[in-house]
Amino acid sequence: MQRIAIFPGSFDPFTRGHEAVVEEALKLFDKVVVAIGYNTQKRGFLSIEARKSLIEKVYANNPRVEVTTYTTLTGDEARRVGARAMIRSVRNVTDFDYERTIANANRTIYGDLTTVIVLVPVDVEHISSSLVRELHTFGRDTSMLLPEGIALADYLNKENN
Repeated sequence: MQRIAIFPGSFDPFTRGHEAVVEEALKLFDKVVVAIGYNTQKRGFLSIEARKSLIEKVYANNPRVEVTTYTTLTGDEARRVGARAMIRSVRNVTDFDYERTIANANRTIYGDLTTVIVLVPVDVEHISSSLVRELHTFGRDTSMLLPEGIALADYLNKENN
């Protein structure tokens, strides 16, 4: 039986920190589904399609990583893709407290779904999507914060054309 984990998030945009978490998860699971949550009430920095395209480019040569989008509860999406575990990442104590609360709620609702907390590696723990967005807004280079070969401007230009 294949061990599948879901790694949910907004990934707006997907960063080197997210990439590091996927790499850690691949040490534990046969397949990792990067699941982009879609909230119709929010307008993201990047469109859902651009986020999906960006992540698919990062993992184009890795059949163990799948990218999906969803509008349901995360636990329902986990069941849909056959995941028995949910990957959540933490950078600090504040993240841990939040993630523990979510994990306990999911345990109540989805008893068969295990939450696996992955510590973000120290060399990328300062990276966040909000940092990337802010730097980009002020015209700064974000390439050191994004997966290799990803140019944020390419995705923003596609959306504006």
